Amino acid sequence: MTFSEVTKELASGFGTTLKLFFMTLALSLPLGLLLAFGSMNRFKPLKWLIRSFVYIIRGTPLLLQLLVITLAPGYLFDKPITRWEIFHGDLTAAYFYGALIAFVINYACYFSEIFRGGIENIPKGQYEAGQVLGMTRMQIFFRVILLQVIKNILAPVSNETITLVKDTSLARTVSVVEVLHAANKITSKNAIVWPLFYTGLFYLVFNTILTIMFAYFEKKLSKFRTQ
Repeated sequence: MTFSEVTKELASGFGTTLKLFFMTLALSLPLGLLLAFGSMNRFKPLKWLIRSFVYIIRGTPLLLQLLVITLAPGYLFDKPITRWEIFHGDLTAAYFYGALIAFVINYACYFSEIFRGGIENIPKGQYEAGQVLGMTRMQIFFRVILLQVIKNILAPVSNETITLVKDTSLARTVSVVEVLHAANKITSKNAIVWPLFYTGLFYLVFNTILTIMFAYFEKKLSKFRTQ
């Protein structure tokens, strides 16, 4: 294969990688915030249920979760996933959305712990000051606490985000045709190795963009000081 043909194949696979990345991020961040609130809830059964769930997800491999969520339903219902009448009968889409669910659950649990730590590190005096001013709990959170939480969690969230870019390569294990899957197929079919190294460039460039973007946000928020 020529360089341009390989580039076209890898770019197509990287499009799937980006789709998986952005959809995971868009869904796992708000879900992680909800889990964080649940894990801090005063209702202890709910609190410990959520914390136990987060503990299990964080304590088991993402690859195992991918396999269970994507493949297990077919075995449980004694009906192979290839015959599921879902996603308009598109097997590729079925595998993609199975992988997406696994990624969202996994990263939501990690983000929930980051959010919980960021919220709990805000001095209680800030909440009390908002109450003195007659603000509701929601007003205190969104007008007083949120910006401080964002500043506190930006670094760990950026690390998890960059890790997510690389973790999307695990989706190939459940037949999602992302960039590494495409590279491996080219290598196997044409007995050439360099597309694998070329694939690393796609990840490196995208992670560089994310690193620059997060550095910019950190610089903007560095002027903001918690009291």
